[in-house]
Amino acid sequence: MCTTAGAVAGLGITGIEAAGGPAAVSAADADSKDMPRRKLGRTGHQVSIFSLGGEATVQQSGRQDEAEAIIDKALDLGVNYIDTSPTYGGGGSESNIGQVMSRRRKEVFLASKTQDRTYDGTMRLIEQSLKRLQTDYLDLYQVHSVRVNDDVDQALGRQGAVRAMEKLKSEKVIRNMGITGHKDPDVLIRGITRHDFDTVLLTLNAGDIHYRPFQEDLLEKAAEKQMGIIAMKVTAVSRILKPGGAVSMQEALGYTLSFPVSTAIIGISSLEEVEENARIAREFEAFSSDELARIEDKTRPHQDQANFFKHHW
Repeated sequence: MCTTAGAVAGLGITGIEAAGGPAAVSAADADSKDMPRRKLGRTGHQVSIFSLGGEATVQQSGRQDEAEAIIDKALDLGVNYIDTSPTYGGGGSESNIGQVMSRRRKEVFLASKTQDRTYDGTMRLIEQSLKRLQTDYLDLYQVHSVRVNDDVDQALGRQGAVRAMEKLKSEKVIRNMGITGHKDPDVLIRGITRHDFDTVLLTLNAGDIHYRPFQEDLLEKAAEKQMGIIAMKVTAVSRILKPGGAVSMQEALGYTLSFPVSTAIIGISSLEEVEENARIAREFEAFSSDELARIEDKTRPHQDQANFFKHHW
């Protein structure tokens, strides 16, 4: 397996440089609370390096007041990107976000997804998503969670989801098109090779590199194509965090942001978590290759864990 030091050196650039520079806040962004920003590929958007994921408390219909408070706090602290999906909370995430979008839509680059691989299914889904999100357009619409090559082939077929997305883009219902995947970087490489997506949403953390790393060939390919690269699962679904894990949130988020990504989306459970992640983002300085390797070493699995993931990944 390629080491992190080798992967970063192979890209020929540090994470911040690859993502378009340190993205200092301009005078026009005085309300951003000094949240660093980076270029989101070819979209033209300068995105906060910490962005809000639509899972955790945000997706729970029975906790609407808490969800709205979290979303408002994130925006107040300079977050300007929100990612959601109709699958999160059975539409609860989109509905909760929609309550805030009804009054703060212009502050947000808003992204949702289609889990349907067909033209007709995608057209039905976006109509529902727009209604829940209380908006008439999305800044980004994504093919959700491609896992196997057949997912890509279906979505790109003559009556596939991508054809629907192209029509929606021509009608200005969506502004950009993306693809997402948690499981297999090779499937995502197939997707971004066969179609010129604007963004890719991928897993990137210090734990999963020991099983199936996304921060090697896939990251290099996406950077070459000048895509907006959005990272998720920065804590490996909390598997690598202390206590019981190996690293702190500052190390986990800093690790991910040290690669050539535009932003990292994080699901939030409390106002305290929003504030913590915003603070980490504001204080972020890219880790060296040695520091990245040290964090990876702390997350190295025991042999029984390695064997489990080898056979179940």
